[in-house]
Amino acid sequence: MATIHTCHVACCANRTPNVLSWSRGGTVAFGTCNSVALYEPQERRVVAVLNGHTDRVNTVQWVHKEDCGPESHLVSGGSDNRLIIWEAQNGTFAQSVECKGHTGPLCAVDAIYVDQSKILVASSASDSTVRLWLIHGAEQAECLHSLSFGSGFMMDVSLALLPGSRVPILACGGDDSRVHLYVQASGQQLQKVMSLQGHEDWIRGVEWTSGGGELLLASCSQDCLIRVWRLCAKAGTDAHAEDDRSIIRMKENVFQVKERDVSSAFAVSLETVLAGHENWVYGVHWQPPHYKGGELQQPLSLLSASMDKTMILWAPEEGSGVWVEQVRVGEVGGNTLGFYGCQMSPDGSMIVAHAFHGALHLWCKDKEQEWRPGVVISGHFNAVQDLSWDPKGEFLLSVGSDQTTRLFTPWRSPGSKQATWHEISRPQIHGYDMQCLAAVGRFQFVSGADEKVLRVFQAPRNFVENFASISGTSRDQLLTCSDSANLPEGASTPALGLSNKAVFQGDLVSGRKEEEEQSSVSDQYQESHFHPLNLTEPPPEDHLLQNTLWPEVQKLYGHGFEMFCLASDSARTVVASACKASKADHASVLLWSVASWRQLQALSCHTLTVTQMAFSPDARLLLAVSRDRTWSLWRRELPTPDSPDPEPRFSLYAHTRKDTAVHGRIIWSCDWSPDSRYFVTSSRDKKVIVWGPCTPEESGDPEIKPCSSILDVGDSATAVAFCPALCSDNSYLLAVGLECGRMLLYRWSSGQDPAGGGDWSSCGGTDASQSHALAVKRLRWRPTTGRAGQESNRKEDVEEEQDGQSDGEMKEESSWVQLASASMDHSVKIFSINKQAL
Repeated sequence: MATIHTCHVACCANRTPNVLSWSRGGTVAFGTCNSVALYEPQERRVVAVLNGHTDRVNTVQWVHKEDCGPESHLVSGGSDNRLIIWEAQNGTFAQSVECKGHTGPLCAVDAIYVDQSKILVASSASDSTVRLWLIHGAEQAECLHSLSFGSGFMMDVSLALLPGSRVPILACGGDDSRVHLYVQASGQQLQKVMSLQGHEDWIRGVEWTSGGGELLLASCSQDCLIRVWRLCAKAGTDAHAEDDRSIIRMKENVFQVKERDVSSAFAVSLETVLAGHENWVYGVHWQPPHYKGGELQQPLSLLSASMDKTMILWAPEEGSGVWVEQVRVGEVGGNTLGFYGCQMSPDGSMIVAHAFHGALHLWCKDKEQEWRPGVVISGHFNAVQDLSWDPKGEFLLSVGSDQTTRLFTPWRSPGSKQATWHEISRPQIHGYDMQCLAAVGRFQFVSGADEKVLRVFQAPRNFVENFASISGTSRDQLLTCSDSANLPEGASTPALGLSNKAVFQGDLVSGRKEEEEQSSVSDQYQESHFHPLNLTEPPPEDHLLQNTLWPEVQKLYGHGFEMFCLASDSARTVVASACKASKADHASVLLWSVASWRQLQALSCHTLTVTQMAFSPDARLLLAVSRDRTWSLWRRELPTPDSPDPEPRFSLYAHTRKDTAVHGRIIWSCDWSPDSRYFVTSSRDKKVIVWGPCTPEESGDPEIKPCSSILDVGDSATAVAFCPALCSDNSYLLAVGLECGRMLLYRWSSGQDPAGGGDWSSCGGTDASQSHALAVKRLRWRPTTGRAGQESNRKEDVEEEQDGQSDGEMKEESSWVQLASASMDHSVKIFSINKQAL
């Protein structure tokens, strides 16, 4: 089987409050579309993706061990009404138990160990119930109790063990503005012991922590306040003693719990009310406990996240014991909504928040005890529609239904051996869902969205300089290839506009003068809100939103409906575009000149939407495939002696008709072999077919017919791509993406007789953990061999290369190829494949 290594997964957190959880082992788990991603903040990469839910994952929670060791269980709940327990087996997590019973999407879960092997899980869902489950080993889960809240909803649940006993206590907070406490006394049933009043709006989060023989409960609400409650055991005499009227103390609520015929009393009182946020508080989280000198320490430190775009760290003051705000971090400016939840690392040195648009915001405490933004994963928060490599294969552009265009590149942090991929620019933040893109040269691209206009973007000088310093390439070399004389510094979007305006050197001067007077971070520039960055590491989300846009240099008008697909040729002379079409008038392909951005031609052949197009690597032929189940091939006319260098013109070279079409359903995708002789089509009818041979030099009618046997891939083939490098036996390597999210690799030999199907040989595919959770929208091979970020194109490596790098190492690296995939599951994945191992 092929060796496919997952090199990078770009994804972000779902738009739900309880979707992220930080383990004591240091791994961050978060729901992304229908999957759970496991992210290592130290390594800065997703180490695993857990696929099992069939709808959006809304809540994720690690089951913390009492000894604070690395967790072996993870609980997740989704909009598919299912609760899944994942268990670590040989270092990888696999689905262990599924709890079915809720009739609505789950919104919150919590879990604790009641003894070594049994896990108690509480879950709340929008069916207005909270359920309590007991899980024994890997057997079936048992639902112990279901609490119904009528027409109300519980937004969050938290479980703990009462101090000095093994009796579980459950706290629920919801839309009735009260915190309800239940204990699971001598039966399996939950008994309500009290409701805590005080909040004046929906409660969004509750969390227990234990310390010093007491429990503390934090609750946060849409009334912008956080309340901390203290629960402690009362000695038998206290419960009935006369109140001493001379002492002023907080009102206590006392309840009794019977365990094995022994009755014990517990008192709950309000410890403090924390006011500091200016908007709904969505999440509260206690600093995790840790062992120090053999004793379990619980630091009294509480983290809160709010819609006011800030996180606050609260702690009691030494001496007075009054709870005060210790640290406040957040983002300034931007047009984003606030934070949905927060978590703290096991040692308390890092805090993370996740925002409305799925972005993670990480802050790390440095040696001076100052909090600074850290480098963290990012990705699209809706379906990814298209992607394109830079011609040299050093970065990747992707567009998605989240209305953004993003640029990812490998970066090696100082002192680390391994390069990791990061988003370093967000060239376009649009008002329409993005649909397609085509790179034209290194620092220019055309993109299409759900609008009739195509937009052309060019990298500003600030991006080229930052890309040089992050990728370790020479700045002068990059600036020469991108015509640096006329490059603007950056770009900004007008308040109510969709077009990114260029910002030139002169526009920044007015801002610079002010900066000299008051160089504060929140300095608002009068003219332009673009602030040139000097990056040595990938930027955090607020910079990506504001300071990494590319200026729009051209709009292309001509289509009558929303854009659907784009292609550009290798010679950088032509761009082809097509839009959605239900009749032949609109289904024509428009060709644009890259030099002048004028419309050159309209190529009419198809009757329905053209779904994908591809120029042959030698730029002689243009292939289009369509929803009408046919393909068409267009040939570039060579310049004649009379007009040596006219604008390129294309004429119909070959096409299939209803009677000659082999595909019986929509053709989703197409691609060219690296030698421009063959092309491949893939369709909803599960067939993949190679056609050819294409010899545009010869005159006369071309004979283009299926060259391969029909490959049945077993599922709708939504994406296909030819690898630009041939295999060792000169066969072609193809990747096929399926509607189920799986990707398959095949070798195809042109010399074999296709009759028996012996021309195809399977080279394996992605396994369950590597595959996407939903349909693959686009596959693209890296245009050059080797692994991006691994090659020695960096300044510091050049000297070593001349001295000691053997031919063997160079050859070993060239046996690797990389494949990028875009999917409906919101993720972009990059795989490294070793051709030798095929």
